Amino acid sequence: MVLVVLVLLLGWLQYRLWFGTAGAGQVAQLKDQVAQQAHQNDGLRERNAALAAEVADLKSPTGEAAVEERARSELGMIRPGETFYRVVEGAPVRRAPPAPADAGDREPAR
Repeated sequence: MVLVVLVLLLGWLQYRLWFGTAGAGQVAQLKDQVAQQAHQNDGLRERNAALAAEVADLKSPTGEAAVEERARSELGMIRPGETFYRVVEGAPVRRAPPAPADAGDREPAR
């Protein structure tokens, strides 16, 4: 009789371990979620480090050059007296229409 009770208890415990609340399946699922979150956190740490380096660069004594570079690249600003040229690759070249010839230069039609 005691053996039957122990076997039933063992079966019930095994069922709870594999299929019950907080069982092995749920633990594996939570481990996957933790791994995904750790990967996402690593990416965010790298982004924060890059932003912190950029802030430090802008605040440094040589930050004026960084501010100027940013104004030029992101805002398209230029210094007074500079000429801005935009190069567009792959755009068709428009040619000016030919200038009309003076009436005096033409030979009379025969």
